[in-house]
Amino acid sequence: MSEIKIVQGDITKMPADAIVNAANRSLLGGGGVDGAIHAAAGPELLAECEKLGGCETGQAKITKGYNLPAKYVIHTVGPVYHSSVRDAEKLRACYYNSLEVARKNNLHSIIFSSISTGVYGYPADKAEKLAFDTIRTWQKEHPDYQIDITLCAYDKWMYQLMKKLQ
Repeated sequence: MSEIKIVQGDITKMPADAIVNAANRSLLGGGGVDGAIHAAAGPELLAECEKLGGCETGQAKITKGYNLPAKYVIHTVGPVYHSSVRDAEKLRACYYNSLEVARKNNLHSIIFSSISTGVYGYPADKAEKLAFDTIRTWQKEHPDYQIDITLCAYDKWMYQLMKKLQ
């Protein structure tokens, strides 16, 4: 099982087979990392997302990366936090389903943004622990699939939290 890497920086400037966008259900762009990814990728990303018909919470869909250094964007919709068990299940599904989309598309490097920790209000410590646990579970279930997995922190505080949980 390969190590989960942690970096701090701008996910829109990072080369990879895929970056994971913490999207809203419409997939048509929004605030935070979602808006930044749409802005950096260019209008072609929005045009492709319009054809996808949205995305349910916990699911994941793939588009081209267009003007991004990443070849693809995997869009996943995290839950709005209400401290329920279902929230945790849906957040786990975001990470798991994003990895499944990467595997099914034969991608070998993926960078995750932090999902649901912005305006969706998921406590960062709980969200990142779920991220690590889910990724490790997926890795154990797919021991023969080689993929470099990175978590991208948007600031120093999140980076330090991720390092502590690693």
